[in-house]
Parts: sequence; structure tokens; C-alpha cells
Amino acid sequence: MTTPALLPLSGRRIPPLNLGPPSFPHHRATLRLSEKFILLLILSAFITLCFGAFFFLPDSSKHKRFDLGLEDVLIPHVDAGKGAKNPGVFLIHGPDEHRHREEEERLRNKIRADHEKALEEAKEKLRKSREEIRAEIQTEKNKVVQEMKIKENKPLPPVPIPKLVGVSGGDPEDNDIREKREKIKEMMKHAWDNYRTYGWGHNELRPIARKGHSPNIFGSSQMGATIVDALDTLYIMGLHDEFLDGQRWIEDNLDFSVNSEVSVFEVNIRFIGGLLAAYYLSGEEIFKTKAVQLAEKLLPAFNTPTGIPWAMVNLKSGVGRNWGWASAGSSILAEFGTLHMEFIHLSYLTGDLTYYKKVMHIRKLLQKMDRPNGLYPNYLNPRTGRWGQYHTSVGGLGDSFYEYLLKAWLMSDKTDHEARKMYDDAIEAIEKHLIKKSRGGLTFIGEWKNGHLEKKMGHLACFAGGMFALGADGSRADKAGHYLELGAEIARTCHESYDRTALKLGPESFKFDGAVEAVAVRQAEKYYILRPEVIETYWYLWRFTHDPRYRQWGWEAALAIEKYCRVSGGFSGVKDVYSSTPTHDDVQQSFFLAETLKYLYLLFSGDDLLPLDHWVFNTEAHPLPVLHLANTTLSGNPAVR
Repeated sequence: MTTPALLPLSGRRIPPLNLGPPSFPHHRATLRLSEKFILLLILSAFITLCFGAFFFLPDSSKHKRFDLGLEDVLIPHVDAGKGAKNPGVFLIHGPDEHRHREEEERLRNKIRADHEKALEEAKEKLRKSREEIRAEIQTEKNKVVQEMKIKENKPLPPVPIPKLVGVSGGDPEDNDIREKREKIKEMMKHAWDNYRTYGWGHNELRPIARKGHSPNIFGSSQMGATIVDALDTLYIMGLHDEFLDGQRWIEDNLDFSVNSEVSVFEVNIRFIGGLLAAYYLSGEEIFKTKAVQLAEKLLPAFNTPTGIPWAMVNLKSGVGRNWGWASAGSSILAEFGTLHMEFIHLSYLTGDLTYYKKVMHIRKLLQKMDRPNGLYPNYLNPRTGRWGQYHTSVGGLGDSFYEYLLKAWLMSDKTDHEARKMYDDAIEAIEKHLIKKSRGGLTFIGEWKNGHLEKKMGHLACFAGGMFALGADGSRADKAGHYLELGAEIARTCHESYDRTALKLGPESFKFDGAVEAVAVRQAEKYYILRPEVIETYWYLWRFTHDPRYRQWGWEAALAIEKYCRVSGGFSGVKDVYSSTPTHDDVQQSFFLAETLKYLYLLFSGDDLLPLDHWVFNTEAHPLPVLHLANTTLSGNPAVR
């Protein structure tokens, strides 16, 4: 049976599959509120009646102990006939037996009065009309809502903000480079302005239909994903009026108390990551407050037997579940393994170690598990704590787990040696088993499936070129040069996947099989949905090498996006990069504004804009500051204490 395909996702995440589940609501047989209220009252009265009756039954034994809170002294009962002590029988002997009887009678009277009062209240409710009962229920609900608002608006503890360097600037000296950067900024404004006009408040935009679009990863609610995802890009580009528009929408409209089932992973990297980055860049408290409110809504997803979170959680009920297609209900490595950066910052900003403990528990669990060939399978059952299907990839389903091991080390000011060791061990296994060279000399990263290597590489895996370059410094056995070169080889392969298409845009995945190299074979793999991973790798390699080829390749990609993806209502993905007359998919992904355009802008900016020794980018390209040792939750931050 073929189920509907998952909507395409961004960054290091699940690739679109032809196995994705539809989102079915949880159906329950429910009573109307008024009927439920009356039944609860009657049940309460009945329980009170039964409890009271217990005390009105005849007392058939004097050898009965009541714990009434008196200063009773329990002593052994003396058998008068034998004059011996029987240690097994006790009588109640208090300093005042009469006072004991009065206390018992008082208790019985109180129970009788409470019982009669409950019955009267129940009768009174039954005499009221349905409208009156509904009004009372609404009043109680309003009181609860007000109490929740008071709790949500409780100020967070003050914490020292890490030293922020390179929040703005980066103006290139070369006129040609400056013009290219301005063009990227104009593309961002075109994407934002059309979303502002046609999709405002919706999660994404349909630029051809000119209306809002909401993929199932965000549930059924209009949570303004594009607004939150784009904020830091707007700020970095100096589009401050647009940034303020987004800030006002978030202040007035962003509400997480909605009955909506969302992807824990996607909401974490896009919303929490985006809000935290906006807070650090602008200093506006509203972004920090909203990030913490949302994080609290995600915590119920961790209520599993193992502590490995569910993939989906209902923001209102806290009920979680996994994708039905994911290896017998397993959680996914790239999802539960891509929470660390954001959760560490949440603990830092709130002084609440809950977030830190959640992600460290995941790490400890993974460290204890056996790994076939040193590789992490993509699926882990949250009920049993056992691996699911043995499928390993550095593309979709696995990718950002490895990225976050490296970035946990970088974000800790290179003090989280445990994370660095896990990263180094994983990369050595990946290089040994998954990285191969094609007949034509292209280095690619395959996927391990069912005991053999599949010679196919996804667009998502192209981020790894940048990851290898980023992790080169600090690698084992003085292999920094080796990993920088490996990153460059991956960048070249991914550039070839772009260059071998009609549109000069890369397909979703491409094969290395016989005479076919860096080319998509199946029609379902020929689309381009404005993904950022290749441009991301160009940017990292430019920062570390300043080789002009990376700016050249990035500009080629920018021109192709402008020519084939730009429409009057924004930007759209295309369905076939090998067709010279492409068909648009009519979706402007939020990650296009968060990642693709941001990486292009940074590629044509100076290194002093968001320098990499002070900032670490999450997998949605949201920059978070390095937490130097004096500021981390692990070193006795006074806010945490």
C-alpha cells in the first residue's frame, strides 16, 4: 500500500519519501462539557455518601484503631484471666477517652454536613439551564487562562549575555562582490515582501497561487514559520523595518497553546533556534520568552520509557507519537539527535537544567549502545531502546546528528570533549564504510542499507563538505589537512550534481552507478526545492580557504535560482532540474529565507560578519553564540545555581 508522500523538509532532516503518513486526528468519544460537569458532580456526591456511610456503620468491636491525629498511646492489652501480656492486641488508651469520643463525633458531623452540602450543590446545578452551566464553565476556563498567562509572563532570571562579536558589518571592499551581495539582499526582500502580502501569518507561501501554505510538520495552526525562520536573516542584512514587522506579529499572534500536532525536530530547529538567534542578535526579550514557552510545550515528547522523544507532539495535550513509516514506530536519529544546541542555550538562559538533562540523557544512552561497524543506525525504538532497521546515512534521517556532535564541542568553547570524541569516532566509521570514490574520480557518501552500500548521495548529505571543513581543526592525529581536503572533494562532487543538469540546480539525490555519476535517475529524485546544503558547504570552504571557486560556484547557483525559481509572487521550487522548461512546485519554503539566502549573503560578505570562533550555526542556519567556559551551565553559572 502506498501512502501519501511527506512534504519536503529542510536542512539536515527527513528527506521526502513516498511512504509518509497522513496526519490523522486522535478521535475520542467525548461528552459535551455541560453533561460531563453534571456527571462529575453526581459522582462526587456518591463517593462522599459512601465514605460517610462507613463512619455510620455500627462499631462491632472496641479493638479498633482510628488514626485521628490524637495523642493516643498504644499499649499492650492485659488479659485479666491470665495476668499475662498479649502483645498482639492493642486498645486505644489516650490521656482523655472522653475527648476522643467527642473528636470522633465531630468528624462524623463534618462528613454528614459535607455530604449534605454536596447533594444540595448537585441539586442546584441540575436546576440551572444549560446556558447558565455553560456560562459558569466558561468563567472557570477564563480564570485558568488568566492564571496561565500570569505564569507565562513570569520574568526569566537575568543571565550574563555572552560577548557578541560580528552582529553586523561584513561589507566587502571589492565592488563586484558588493554588488552580488546587494543582489542577494534584493532576492530576500522579494521573498519576504510577497510572503508579507500573500501569506502573512501562514507557515509558508504558495507564490504562484499567492496564498498561504502549511505543511503537516507544523500541524494545522498558522504559526508564522516563515516569520520566525527569517528574522535573523533580515537582521543580518540590515532589513530592520521588515524585522520589526516580524517582531510585532510574534508579540501579538504567536501562540503555542493550540491543539496542533507538530514535529518536535522541525519546531526546535526553526522556531526555538530562530527565536533564540533573534534574541541574541537584537536583545529583545520577547524572543527569549517565546522560545522558553515553546520549549515547555515540547517537553512532554520526552515522556517515553527510554527518554528518547517522540517525533510528533500535540502542543495542547502533550500526547506524542512517531511517524508510522519509521521502522516499526521508531524515533529518528537526525531528529532526537538534533536538539542539543538549542536545549543547552535554553538551560543557560533560564537556569533550568531540565533541558540540559534531556539531551545529555540521550547522549548517555547512545554511548552505551552497540553500533554495527561503528555506525549509528537511523532508527531507535523509544519504547525498547533498541535499534530499528540497520540503515545508516549522512544524508536524510542521520545527517544533523553528526553535525550537532561537532557543534556541541564548538559551542562549549571546545571544552565538551565527550562530544568531540563521539564525532571523531563516528566520522572515522563513516569514512571507512560510507565514503567512496567513483570511477570518474568523484568522492561521494553512500548509504548503508541491509548490509551493503547503496551508491547514492542525497542533496541533504552535501552539507557534510562544510562539516568536514568546520571540524578539521582539532581532529585526531594531525589530520586537519586531510579533512579540509575531504570537505573540498565533497563540495566538488555536489557542484558536479548541479553542473550536470539543464538548470544548473542540483537534484534531490544522485547516483554513482556504472556510467552514471552525480546524476538523478528516478523522476521522483529530479526536483529542487530551494535547498541550502550545497551553498552552505561553499560558504564554509570559502571561510577556511578563501578559494575564489566557491564564490564563483555560489554565484552560479544564485543566478540559476533567480532565473528558474523566481516568480512574480516569490520563489518556487522546480520539479525537474533536467528539463529546460521546468514546472514549479508552488512552494516557497521557510528554509529558503532562513538558510539558502543567508548562506549566499554570508558568502559575499567579509569574515568579520558572524565570525566562526564566536558563533555556531544550528542546522537551520540560526547563529547561536559560543558559550565560553565562564558562562556555561556546567561551570556553576550563578543563574543556574
